[in-house]
Amino acid sequence: MSMTMLDVTLHIDEDTTHNERENLRDAFFNMKGVMTADYRDERPHLMIIGFDPENITTSDLMATVQKQGYHAELVAM
Repeated sequence: MSMTMLDVTLHIDEDTTHNERENLRDAFFNMKGVMTADYRDERPHLMIIGFDPENITTSDLMATVQKQGYHAELVAM
């Protein structure tokens, strides 16, 4: 794995429970190249993902969101 890490913020359209966010976070952690996945219960629509762009793309991240049954957008910072 390279030493490069990029962060992206996802805005999840659906209302999710704490357990649903945990499951989505776990799905990200099961992907090669994802280094961090974090959310705060007080901001349930946002999740920050840290990943190695040499191993995974934002399209891969978005595909994982869709496989879990959610809709999301990348938020530009």
